[in-house]
Amino acid sequence: MKILLTNDDGIRAPGIIALHKALQGLGELFVFAPETVQSATSHGITYTTPLMTQQVNVTESMSGVAVDGRPADCVKLAMRALWEERFGDGTKPDLTISGMNSGSNVGINIIYSGTVAAAIESAFLGVPSIAVSLHLKNRERTCFDRAAEIARSVIDKVLQNKLEPHEVININIPKCETTDRLMPEIKVVDMNAAGDLGFYDKRIAPDGRTYYWAAGDGMAFSHTAKGSDVEALKQGFVTVTPLNYVLTDTSRMSLWSERMSS
Repeated sequence: MKILLTNDDGIRAPGIIALHKALQGLGELFVFAPETVQSATSHGITYTTPLMTQQVNVTESMSGVAVDGRPADCVKLAMRALWEERFGDGTKPDLTISGMNSGSNVGINIIYSGTVAAAIESAFLGVPSIAVSLHLKNRERTCFDRAAEIARSVIDKVLQNKLEPHEVININIPKCETTDRLMPEIKVVDMNAAGDLGFYDKRIAPDGRTYYWAAGDGMAFSHTAKGSDVEALKQGFVTVTPLNYVLTDTSRMSLWSERMSS
């Protein structure tokens, strides 16, 4: 199995390095990831500037292609050009894994997430994908290697079942600190549909202009639905959520057809 590995924190981020290590033996790993941090870039892609690429050695055991673009760019470029240059016309990866993100992607953050966007871009193009994110509480105590081990066990469980070509699975790992050794339970849960309560710090620049800095921990929402991904992650579960990128509200199609024909 050939696996495209990407992320949104950048090719040198601790999450992708730890996940690359944990995924050894699952298949052949090929890294195509952003050159710089691209958090919360959602599904943006680049049209007005060139996408510069370079082969980089990240660690002794991990190398890959750094793309001066966004996460969706990395997957789109890999599948539309770089992959075929390496393996021949018409070839594609068998699976895309995006992550491991430094920070959870649950609730409305799924929409903002570059990590999830990379996975969705893969599914657009007919390759099943898995997005992996880690809930951070205390970054200094976070054990990325242990979190990646947990992620690998969940990925293995997901892959016991054949994924469809356009399928996207979103996985979130609860906070994982240096002393944590237990394997958390897994819950399959809905996306929490509620607005983000993040706020902005108001500050004054040296030249007197006012500016605003986005603040908050990304886990405060106007409400938390019972049985949702936000609730489960806060309770310490691994969350698994199948995603659908088709945005049509089918429940209102008939209503709008009637409205437009009247």
